[in-house]
Amino acid sequence: MTQADKLLLIKHGAFGDLIQADGIFRDIRQYFRQAEIVLLTMSRYESLMQRSPYIDRIIIDDRLPLRHLQQQWRLRKQLIQEQFDLIIDLQNSDRSALYQRFFLPKLRWICRRTKAAPESGLKGLVQLLSESDIPHHHALSPDVSWMVEKMPEVLNKYPINKPYIALIPGSSAQHKEKRWPYYPALSKALIRLGYDVVNILGPDELDMAVSLSGYSPNSKDDLLNWFELAGILNEASFIIGNDTGPSHIASCLGRPGLALFGPTTSVSRSEIQRGQFQALQVNDLHQLSIDRVLSYLPRI
Repeated sequence: MTQADKLLLIKHGAFGDLIQADGIFRDIRQYFRQAEIVLLTMSRYESLMQRSPYIDRIIIDDRLPLRHLQQQWRLRKQLIQEQFDLIIDLQNSDRSALYQRFFLPKLRWICRRTKAAPESGLKGLVQLLSESDIPHHHALSPDVSWMVEKMPEVLNKYPINKPYIALIPGSSAQHKEKRWPYYPALSKALIRLGYDVVNILGPDELDMAVSLSGYSPNSKDDLLNWFELAGILNEASFIIGNDTGPSHIASCLGRPGLALFGPTTSVSRSEIQRGQFQALQVNDLHQLSIDRVLSYLPRI
């Protein structure tokens, strides 16, 4: 792979996939040390990725329907004016294929178009780097410690006492089938066992707080930002969550924890298991007992 002075990386999401790609971003940065690296992603991830030490600048693409021709033309014009030397497509979607064909057809692209789907999304990205002779020392070991807010500031803001167990009972609104239904009973059981519990809820999950024991730091008037969330997860003694973005953060922080999977996704494809962070997959989340989940708790 020849060097380039200005790169565009395409990674729209989803959130967990962006977190998982941290090691990929790091390897690209280490190979193209002097290059300006620009990330094309969605506006909801702008503040998050602006803090990444491997990205210099963000261009927003909220993936509006292609029939919004004015917005598509504006994005095309912006990308052409940037005069990139190289595009690395980490999304490998039908949409990014259209960008290659109609927006920037004359530039060098690293992408996967006609090849068979990889074993997992992350392994597919590693394969892209390998085929382009870009060393991948960190690709399979993402480390998002750069996300962590200073914990004293978080503890001063929220009444959180250490040690505590963090629960992640939600998931994206589009995939509610990923939610294990027994977090309210689990939170009560943990408190009976003497643990403090902190519940991590997303903006569209706040109504779940009334059924959960323990402390829920999010509210309509005071939402956790990405970095406070990472700080709380980083200080937790153990984390139990669904197949969702915050669980991927916990995994990529090297924290001990457990992710619960139903039949809709694969643990191996998720690449969430690493170090002390485990995953448990069952055929029916409604049949997964609280006692079985509790059996994964270490002595804290």
